[in-house]
Amino acid sequence: MTRQELISLIHQKRSFLCIGLDTDISKIPLHLKNLEDPIFEFNKTIIDATIDLAVAYKPNFAFYECYGVKGWESLTKTIDYINTTYPGQAFTIADAKRGDIGNTSQQYARAMFDKTSSGLEFDAVTVAPYMGEDSVKPFLSYPSKWIIVLALTSNKGAEDFQFFTSHGTRLFEQVLSKSKQWGSQENMMYVVGATKAEMLTDIRKIVPDHFLLVPGVGAQGGSLQEVAKYGLTKDCGLLINSSRNIIYASNGTDFASKAREEAKRMQQEMSALLK
Repeated sequence: MTRQELISLIHQKRSFLCIGLDTDISKIPLHLKNLEDPIFEFNKTIIDATIDLAVAYKPNFAFYECYGVKGWESLTKTIDYINTTYPGQAFTIADAKRGDIGNTSQQYARAMFDKTSSGLEFDAVTVAPYMGEDSVKPFLSYPSKWIIVLALTSNKGAEDFQFFTSHGTRLFEQVLSKSKQWGSQENMMYVVGATKAEMLTDIRKIVPDHFLLVPGVGAQGGSLQEVAKYGLTKDCGLLINSSRNIIYASNGTDFASKAREEAKRMQQEMSALLK
């Protein structure tokens, strides 16, 4: 999906909502657990209930890899379902946080983007930048595919390294300044945690037009209003991720309708902000 296609989708749906498919089999409704592939059935139902409200879906790979081959099959079926049932209607993000030496990253990129090889075909993948340019570049060789670079995360441990200051520049600012030379706003986004919303002013000074993927709204306490205040651009420039608040809005037979209610609440708030 190109940048303009993503922007058009945001305007079409009046939404910049990304739903995190962090599907934990211990938390899904009991009535699904006897099915052949409960994780896929859960994801499929969530997608069907929210596709008109969300512009992106983001499976976190840990929730699939922990089940081995079965988990990988659930992930593959989920992405294939989105791409074939709702073509062009959702931006798909592999939340895999990959990054290694160049030839290894080439294989990671192949796994994320080359369906003929891995069975997966995502629009974007999250990437750890700390091994430098040669660990990131292979992901940028695929046309219309994106990398989403970890810049400033929402977890408490972010303070261990990301705020380290040298010559007046914090580490996350150095990551932004250096990495933006590797790609462009057409194929590169950044992860910026919603719990650090006040930092968006400084971040926008460095990357004024790049899209930002913002986790942490909802269960982690981030404010959508605060993120929009400091992060919105003329092209929107934001994808706000919500996982637990939406997909686990209920663990009963009404889980899909409750997920839709929560997604609708966020979409309506986003629609107002886009005005």
